[in-house]
Amino acid sequence: MKHKRITMKEIAEEAGVAKSTVSRYFNDGYVKEETREKIRKIIEAHDYEPSAAASNLKAKETKTIGIIAPTINSNTSSRLLTSINAYLKEKGYTVILIDTDHDINDEIRSIQYFESLRVDGIILVATNINLIHQKLVHESQIPILIVAQHFKNGVSIIYDDYRAGYAAGEYAAKMGHENVLFLGVNRVDEAVGVQRRKGVLEALEEYGVPKIHMRETDFSFSKTRKVIRHYLEDHHPTMIIAATDNLALACYKEIAEKGLRVPEDISLIGFGGYEVSELITPSLCTYRFDYELAGKMAGATILSLIKGDPVATTQVIGFRKIEGGSVQDRRKKGEAK
Repeated sequence: MKHKRITMKEIAEEAGVAKSTVSRYFNDGYVKEETREKIRKIIEAHDYEPSAAASNLKAKETKTIGIIAPTINSNTSSRLLTSINAYLKEKGYTVILIDTDHDINDEIRSIQYFESLRVDGIILVATNINLIHQKLVHESQIPILIVAQHFKNGVSIIYDDYRAGYAAGEYAAKMGHENVLFLGVNRVDEAVGVQRRKGVLEALEEYGVPKIHMRETDFSFSKTRKVIRHYLEDHHPTMIIAATDNLALACYKEIAEKGLRVPEDISLIGFGGYEVSELITPSLCTYRFDYELAGKMAGATILSLIKGDPVATTQVIGFRKIEGGSVQDRRKKGEAK
């Protein structure tokens, strides 16, 4: 029995996708596996054979990548975003950036907005991956790359937050600190709020640090100053490990306002490797991730996804310690007694 000739437009309608998605299918471009299988079955059912013109019709590219970031003000975000932009610009792509100010709902709206613009790909520097994120990524016909949060059902580039946190906690313990405050952020942020915190606390506990305190703030300098000011009224830690350099710098300010010294009275450790951390005296001990490398990897990965090339589902960015001068060796003090 001869089947009625079907068009690419009708294949798209039957599959519930855009015509450009069918075009990408015929040109080996990015199409989600589930959608690819749906299109394949429709083609087989109708004995469809694309014409030479259809086969050569590339889905229209915008040469545009949408980037969604929680902030553009932080030193680490700036380095990451600058690196992504430089890489994609060199490859002939234009970047559209949206700053969500750590608003998860705004992240969701931004993904939907970029889909309406038909950008070629989306890079989400995420604060959290919830069920709505997962649904959007799963249903989107535009490739989406997650940066800074692990996404087990998709493609992500993450920082090695747990190991960096553990290294900081281990260093504090080995330097003889027995009264340590960990200043963290909300656990909505899986990477910084959960994994980095977990690494620090597990190291402190495993090395037998007797006094471990925890306080929570947001990512802002002003709120952190208030939190630490209140904490120092009744507590006298020898070490503060802050979840970011920005939080550590807020601690620096409050320690000085109280007439105390770093590191003689209170030692400090941060995460980020901000340039300003080297300008203060003493310079801050911090754990720096390679944000420039992360940006290049993000650019290369989203372009591979657009082309339909295979990529690693999880890529991990390492770190290094910048020792600085903000940590006192308490072992020497004990030996001198």
